[in-house]
Amino acid sequence: MPSETVVAIVAGLVAAVVAAIVARPLIRRWRRAQQQRAINQFRFDREHLEAKFFELASQSGKPRGLRWLACDWQNTVRFARDKQSGLMTAFVSCEVRFEAEEGGDMEDVAAVGTIRDACAVFHWDGRHWGTGGRALFNMDAHAAVTRLDGQYIPIEHESPSAGPSRTAS
Repeated sequence: MPSETVVAIVAGLVAAVVAAIVARPLIRRWRRAQQQRAINQFRFDREHLEAKFFELASQSGKPRGLRWLACDWQNTVRFARDKQSGLMTAFVSCEVRFEAEEGGDMEDVAAVGTIRDACAVFHWDGRHWGTGGRALFNMDAHAAVTRLDGQYIPIEHESPSAGPSRTAS
């Protein structure tokens, strides 16, 4: 009887090892498929997401004393995965134009009219893309992923040829 128990334990261990070896590439393949699905969904929803970003960012009151005039969206998009949560993030390059609010502190500042490089941030919740209107200023999408390398892991993907940039206002 004890030998049957040992055989059962060994068989169970062998089955667990084989399952782990087989499951690992399957899980990687499934994860890549999910990432590609999210990237494709971003491309499909991009124009709507850009409009939502502009709406939220322009209502945020940031930067203080400035009113958002327009976002000139660039073709550059970088995807990354948050190291802690595992959630995907899209960083989209844009150029932002502001004007000073009447009676505000920035009204006499000449640099207000300067076009600013920025990076709009979007998040994938596992089913949908969304945004809180967060912009990272003075960097494009590539720089954002590079500067935030302690927080994000870049996701490499095949990118179709980029179309023209767009403006939201």
